[in-house]
Amino acid sequence: MRRRMIVSMIAAVLAASCSNGDDDETPVAQAQATLAPKSGNATLAGSARFSGAAGSVSLTINLTGAPPGQHGVHIHETGDCSAADAMSAGGHWNPGMHMHGQNSPTSHLGDLGNLTVAADGTGTLTVSNAGWQVGTGTPNDVVGKAIVVHGMPDDLASQPAGNSGPRIGCGVIM
Repeated sequence: MRRRMIVSMIAAVLAASCSNGDDDETPVAQAQATLAPKSGNATLAGSARFSGAAGSVSLTINLTGAPPGQHGVHIHETGDCSAADAMSAGGHWNPGMHMHGQNSPTSHLGDLGNLTVAADGTGTLTVSNAGWQVGTGTPNDVVGKAIVVHGMPDDLASQPAGNSGPRIGCGVIM
């Protein structure tokens, strides 16, 4: 509980100090995660960066050293990547209790879709979600959650998580 409160306080300070350069515009809040390998994958690395204001938050994930192909990517409910298989990150983040699917207003807030990794092990995914918030401490706040990269594609239909296989990368959103 104390860690969550500290993370929320740090996020609030960051959100208040970040701006898009124009004093007349809404401040731009930011959060990030550093992705590390899990479940026997020794080479995956990457970053996830959230930016925006309530109603308009975007996320860019960049990977290196990942296996080529499509990989399901999700925001998970617990900001804990300590387990070797990243199961400590819990299930998909779903404060609205929606069905799993494509990133949309009717799916989990944690549904990000699939990231395609090229033969050289690199991949990028950029998505937005009007329901996300950064540093607000509300149930829709991404801070304190985890980004998880799975070993297989998300089928965007199977409940509750898309049948995307083992968790091969994980990072805590701060």
